[in-house]
Amino acid sequence: METLTALVASYAPDAGAVSAPAYVRLDELAAALPGHKVVLRNAGWPVVLFDTPSAAVAAALVLREHARAIPAGHLLRIALHTGFSQSEVLRHANHLNEATNPGQTLLTAQTAESAGEVVDLGVHRLLDLGAGERLFAVGEVVAAPRALGASAGSLPVMFTSFVGRRAELGAIKTQLAATRLMTLSGPGGAGKTRLAAQVAAESADRWPDGVWWIDLAAVTDDGQVPELVASTIGVPVGDARLLAGQLRDRKLLLCLDNCEHLLDPVAELVVALQTSCPEITVLTTSREPLDVPGELVRRVPPLTAGEGPELFADRADRAGAELAESDASTIRSICRRLDGIPLAIELAASWLRTLTPAQIEAGLDDRFGLLVRNTRGVAARQQTLAASIDWSHDLLDESERAVFRRLAVFSGGFTLDAARAVCENPAVLDTLGRLVDKSLVVAEEARYRLLETIREYAAAQLADAGERELAEDLHLAHYLTIAESAEPLLNQNRDAWRTHIEPDRDNYRAALDHAFAVGGPAESGRRLAAAVAWLWNLGATGQEGIRYLRRAIEVAPEDRSLVQARLLFGYASVADTASPFEFDAAERGLELAIELGDDRLRAHCLAMVALGKVFSDLQQAWELAGEGAELAESIGDASARDANLALRCQLLVMWDRHEEARPLLETVADGLIARGERGIAASVLMLLSGSQASTGDLQQAIETAERTLAVAAPLGDFHRVGVARAQLATLLGRDGRIDEGFALLEPFVRLVEEAGAMVPGLGWAMGELHYRAGEFEQAIKWLRQDTPTEGPIAETYVPAMMLPTLGAALRRAGQTAESATVLDRAVHLSKRYNLPRPLADALEQQGYLKLQDDPDKASDLFHEALTLRVDHALRLYWPESLTALTKLAEHTNRPLGATLADLTLDEAVAYVRRTRGARGRPSTGWPSLTPTERQVVALAVEGLTNPEIATRLYMSRGTVKTHLAHVYAKLNISNRTELATLAATQPQ
Repeated sequence: METLTALVASYAPDAGAVSAPAYVRLDELAAALPGHKVVLRNAGWPVVLFDTPSAAVAAALVLREHARAIPAGHLLRIALHTGFSQSEVLRHANHLNEATNPGQTLLTAQTAESAGEVVDLGVHRLLDLGAGERLFAVGEVVAAPRALGASAGSLPVMFTSFVGRRAELGAIKTQLAATRLMTLSGPGGAGKTRLAAQVAAESADRWPDGVWWIDLAAVTDDGQVPELVASTIGVPVGDARLLAGQLRDRKLLLCLDNCEHLLDPVAELVVALQTSCPEITVLTTSREPLDVPGELVRRVPPLTAGEGPELFADRADRAGAELAESDASTIRSICRRLDGIPLAIELAASWLRTLTPAQIEAGLDDRFGLLVRNTRGVAARQQTLAASIDWSHDLLDESERAVFRRLAVFSGGFTLDAARAVCENPAVLDTLGRLVDKSLVVAEEARYRLLETIREYAAAQLADAGERELAEDLHLAHYLTIAESAEPLLNQNRDAWRTHIEPDRDNYRAALDHAFAVGGPAESGRRLAAAVAWLWNLGATGQEGIRYLRRAIEVAPEDRSLVQARLLFGYASVADTASPFEFDAAERGLELAIELGDDRLRAHCLAMVALGKVFSDLQQAWELAGEGAELAESIGDASARDANLALRCQLLVMWDRHEEARPLLETVADGLIARGERGIAASVLMLLSGSQASTGDLQQAIETAERTLAVAAPLGDFHRVGVARAQLATLLGRDGRIDEGFALLEPFVRLVEEAGAMVPGLGWAMGELHYRAGEFEQAIKWLRQDTPTEGPIAETYVPAMMLPTLGAALRRAGQTAESATVLDRAVHLSKRYNLPRPLADALEQQGYLKLQDDPDKASDLFHEALTLRVDHALRLYWPESLTALTKLAEHTNRPLGATLADLTLDEAVAYVRRTRGARGRPSTGWPSLTPTERQVVALAVEGLTNPEIATRLYMSRGTVKTHLAHVYAKLNISNRTELATLAATQPQ
């Protein structure tokens, strides 16, 4: 293996004030050193790597010479170390630098071999607690290295490096300086010993009478504790009282390692020392606190998500294993599955000589079989993961063991009430507290949990005791009771329901898995699946929920009970966002609800069935939603009423009937938000935002879109959060804030792609942003991705909304033939579903395609688009029509006769409509009627009543009445009889 040499240059913390320019100049000098391989930064200091020790030593001499010109350069300290692994070389070079005095250059033995004339400084121990090593200096010897002195001579030799935990280390050192007794507590393998030793090493200079380390792991007799302490420190042997008397005047740090099996004698000794020895500080490690006055307990946490992989990589280096960049995600997964327990991670890394990281991860399914090593000099309890936990388990009494193994049935944490139910013990709190003290259970606010590694160990104990099935039955029964008792909250306050249920998501999964296992209590599982169906609308878990609900339904596919009806509705409500276009379940649920006479469920199912009809029969969707809203109103179910009204809001906005939609949207949104129904509320707010934008209030629309995102965010699902982000990003792009739109959307797009999720409209929003940025090829790519050409929605309203922008991008990219095809399809679908806005957009783009060859046809198309936009108050798009007509005028050399820029928007639109000439719509007479007014007239002449016309045209009765009033005024008539007479004279 090839060696590597690291040069670390820094100022000592006590070197006095060093100016900022000095730091900058040091970086510059380091980067300019001859022969270097690469310059890194570590803890704020430059680290320069060299291929050979000789090149590093030569560079150190150059740096020392140049440092004379730096402010405080004479205080610079330089350290060089040579090794095989970059991480080890960097870490050891830094420790050597910490031991270097200002103005000094230190070398380890491997580097010194290539250094020429050096001074041998003898053997010293660095703060990494490795064995003593011989150090060398180049040039004048300023002082002895700042290594561990004789006072810390009893600290254990560590054969591996200390990795991570720098923040934890600093906090403990600070706290230790202010207390006389601290216990580092945690489960087996958590790294208590290594952390305590590092704290002691880095704090050693605070205790003039030394740091004394005593490992109690092998002590089995209580009386041996004071004897071992006395013999280690070097005072006559005696009991705790006599020992305290002999140490009364000492100022030292006493480190007692592995105290959990000797709590009483250790506590007795500590109390005696605290009483008689004011200058003695005691640092203990134990799986359980000593529980004596003045004790500061510091729980040693697992390694963080960054520290675990760092430890794994360091141990891989020591094993001579090479890790690839592609292994990074696997290593993170290994560390996560091992709960960040250092011992477990080290045991896993020890297999790298034999297995790949992927094979190690697969082997964790039997972690207690895999995580075994036979290393000379390592205590037996640390050679396997199981043995480490055995050590703790053996210290439990029988009542503690009984509770401990029952707790294995929980997944992801539990409450005290849940523990009482599963353990069949109302007085379990005391035992639970002792298990927390013994570091086998983690207490977090009002909940408890077992680390997954410890839970698997407890599960083995549960199986060996023959109690697994009983515990799982009790677990299922408890969570079924909780879920069913919380159901009323779904209609009253869904946020409260979420707070109540979601923390136990993993327990509901475990309970359902048990219920639907072969021979499991399936009927209880069906009830539970129905009770928690809405849970799967949260946190992007829809597909998982569909699987559970499908299993529950298929247990009894011919069942005609209310449970089956509720399961079918739950399936439909989850599929709405997770697996769209599966509406059969909603229709079956509605059929059962009617059969069983459950009006509440019937009203909810009507909303889901109506939603399905939006993709096939808009009139039927309108009627079903109306039926659902009326039924819900009659039984006082506000939740079902607003769900049905929300669908009617969607239809009104699709038809650009904003005057009718706006008050209904605001009312429905307020009710949904008040009840915590964030999913539907987000959809309604998004409709409101779109309506506000279309009718010209873009800034208000952006504010509403921001509110939509805030409402959706707590759901944590890809669908609703993604749609809300897409809406806001699109509006920002239309407001000219394209970069803000991309910044909002791109990170979420990457997240969705990594998760393999599907969010409708996300690609369209990205395409819109690229289109507005003038990046037409990119726009086409994204828009095609989100515009279906086949499948269940290819002929629905969905592509009609997106096709005009795709057609525009294709036109701007020069792909006119495909643009024409796309726009023809957009016009066809928009007319089929009576969608004014996309129809106007498509007509306008068709006008641009005709501009060169047929200006008159282009004019017709542009004016038809403008008429649609004016008739439906689509003010946001009026400027686009004015731009199109201006370009037409320029192309045909027919000036508009006025400078539109000098007119208000309303004046400009009125002007271009007046100046159209023969093609303009007059203000009175039959030609003055709008397309919608003509539809109303046709139905009125057929003899339909106002309510019937409202139903047929998807509008309110009041709107029908208003349209007829306008018709009568334009035609100068006063009743339907005159209207029928006049209509009969008009050409069909």
